[in-house]
Amino acid sequence: MDREPEQIADEWLVLSAQSGSTTAMEALVRRWQPRLLAHARQVTGRTDVAADVVQEAWLAIMRSLEKLRDPAAFRSWAYRIVHARAVDWVRKNRRQRDLVDDKAAEEIPAPPASPHDAHDRQPALAAAIEKLDAAQRLLLRMFYLERMRVREIAAALGMPIGTVKYQLFQLRQELKSLIEGEEDG
Repeated sequence: MDREPEQIADEWLVLSAQSGSTTAMEALVRRWQPRLLAHARQVTGRTDVAADVVQEAWLAIMRSLEKLRDPAAFRSWAYRIVHARAVDWVRKNRRQRDLVDDKAAEEIPAPPASPHDAHDRQPALAAAIEKLDAAQRLLLRMFYLERMRVREIAAALGMPIGTVKYQLFQLRQELKSLIEGEEDG
């Protein structure tokens, strides 16, 4: 299994935190707070709520970190806790769902273009991404910006791996057709 240095560092921090190191726990919080906050904001559509959700999630993470058997699973495990808390908030606040849908998810920056098409497709891609719903943008953020593997996304969102793969495939197809529609128009 090929692991990146960042993953190895996270595993070491998890093991150290499980052994009682407050320094390691603080380092985990510093490393993961911005990403988990962005995820919660994506789900809830609100920065203030996302901060509360992530704070609650960190308490749960700290209480149950010693039960995490595989330190390599920390990322998907932490995302799953944050996601569950954010979804709970959304469910409890259904009457505000329209507001959440309207405000959900900050714009995902377009990935860097290849040198061949330079800036030609970036505006079209950004416009296409904005046309997607919040759940679709969330999936794109996790896969492309957070660089999570399909199995990690599946674990974090409580979905079968095949469903995540299919949704990513569908998203690529939809983005392609939206971009081609922009170019034709």
